[in-house]
Amino acid sequence: MNFTDQEISEIREHGLTEKQVASQIKLFENGVPNVKLIAAATISKGIFKLSEQEELNYREIYEHKKKNLEILKFTPASGAASRMFKSVFKFLNDYDAEKETVNDYLERAGSNAMKLFFANYEKFPFYDQIIDQLEEEELATESLKKYAFIKKMMNADGENFGNLPKGLIPFHYYGSYSATAFEEHLYEAAAYAERDDHAKLHFTVSPEHKEAFENEFSDIESSVSTSTNTNFDVSYSFQKPETDTIAVTPDNKMYRKEDGSLLFRPGGHGALIENLNDVDADVIFIKNIDNVLINSKIQDLAKSKRMLAGVLLAKQEQVFKYARLLDEDSITGSELKELLKFLENEFSTRISDEFDSFSKEEKKSYLMNILDRPLRVCGMVKNEGEPGGGPFWVADKEGEVALQIIESAQVNTKDPKQEDIFKNSTHFNPVDIVAGVRNYKGEKYNLLDFVNPDLAFIANKTDGGNEIKALELPGLWNGAMALWNTLFVEVPLETFNPVKTVNDLLKPSHQA
Repeated sequence: MNFTDQEISEIREHGLTEKQVASQIKLFENGVPNVKLIAAATISKGIFKLSEQEELNYREIYEHKKKNLEILKFTPASGAASRMFKSVFKFLNDYDAEKETVNDYLERAGSNAMKLFFANYEKFPFYDQIIDQLEEEELATESLKKYAFIKKMMNADGENFGNLPKGLIPFHYYGSYSATAFEEHLYEAAAYAERDDHAKLHFTVSPEHKEAFENEFSDIESSVSTSTNTNFDVSYSFQKPETDTIAVTPDNKMYRKEDGSLLFRPGGHGALIENLNDVDADVIFIKNIDNVLINSKIQDLAKSKRMLAGVLLAKQEQVFKYARLLDEDSITGSELKELLKFLENEFSTRISDEFDSFSKEEKKSYLMNILDRPLRVCGMVKNEGEPGGGPFWVADKEGEVALQIIESAQVNTKDPKQEDIFKNSTHFNPVDIVAGVRNYKGEKYNLLDFVNPDLAFIANKTDGGNEIKALELPGLWNGAMALWNTLFVEVPLETFNPVKTVNDLLKPSHQA
């Protein structure tokens, strides 16, 4: 592509290159290819279901090995809570306090979400915190009280929840105080990611929110450390500007804002593979900020997490053994058979039909290419109708079949067979990942080498009322980890408690 000097200047100022932007525009023009689903991963066909004894064995492996390991809990926490309060924002925008009561509005608008909200709002973990700030005249009638509550909850002169990151929203109420999602992640880290009474956590945040996170940590560090006997090392990073993507018009021309400048948009959570690549540890626990449990359930979660980490360490030990034998060219015939069986049974790898005809060097190269990758163990829960992705067998453009986590946006739903495979999956991805990012020599992988750039997303958005097309990078646990070695293990549904809307906080699992 030929860019003007002004365009080149803007592109470079944003940290991108002309080649990157040209490549992004080409993706818009050609479209992002849909994935080819072969089958849903199910129990014993891509998903391991462990017995109680096996779970215990893996937990013991983790507990035995962790004293010599670096452990990190990595939490994407960048997002603002605006989507969590979508129905509340609509109420504020549409409600006319001078002409109607709140109940009139609810009947007129037919908002089931807001009906549920107001019928139970005394159960929200931030109820007392907000009510205590209201003036007496604002409590004169139930309608005035509800309207004042919402305004205090959302407006900048109140709690400003809609502009806070999810991590700083109170999620749970413990009788005398409320705990934010951020605080609950500290308790979690103490329960399964500590070593020698020390826990390391890393949060990806927006630059404008970092100080608020630091202030929250300063406020709660002493109490959480005292109650858990754990010292915390908390670090932060930002989504990098150079992972932003160019926005285009519906006919794939670079979109310009009112001031004539180009529009760059955040590349989605897939951009965080850069942040993950910048941290290092032997075991990295990855989990979303909004998926937390109340304190009384954390030990159940910890058992599941320690089990997943044990699976990672046990399988990694075998990978390292075989990689070392191959690298040293000392693998025996029987060990080679063992390795092939291991890859087929444990890693669900489909060995090439031509393998037996390969030369010795070709066999070594082929097997090292499979083994020498980052490893992730992903917890999977039974599908209870939650929106989102799940575990599937997927064929790449070369026809190679592997286990992947796939979102609905990646599937051609106009193809009845593909839609049928997607809809009939048995399990759901709760983003419950334990990752190993070092090779058998202890060297850190460059995770950017294991991204499949074809697995990006194109989304239709608006800017100032104008239609635009936006490009999201391959999702962190989708295309950004597409070339990792992957194991799926069933975990209890009770360990998955996401908060996608404010009303999710009313579910029994979030009521302490």
